[in-house]
Amino acid sequence: MKAYYDFSKMKSEKNPYISRLKQPITIRLDKATVSYFKALANEIGMPYQNLINLYLRDCALHHKKIALKWAS
Repeated sequence: MKAYYDFSKMKSEKNPYISRLKQPITIRLDKATVSYFKALANEIGMPYQNLINLYLRDCALHHKKIALKWAS
C-alpha cells in the first residue's frame, strides 16, 4: 500500500440511492424547538435537520412514547 493517496483529482459522484433513503416532508415546529435544535446542532457541528432526524429515529427505534394528559 502507498503511504499517501491523493484524492484531490478524484471525480466524485452523488449517491444514486439518496432519494430512497430519506423522505422530504413539511412539518410545523414552534420557534423555541427549532432554536433549541439549531443551538445544539451548532455545538455539535452538524446540520440541525440531521440532528432532529437522529433524535426522531432514536425515539422510533426504542419505541419511546410521550405521556400526554389533556386538561379537561
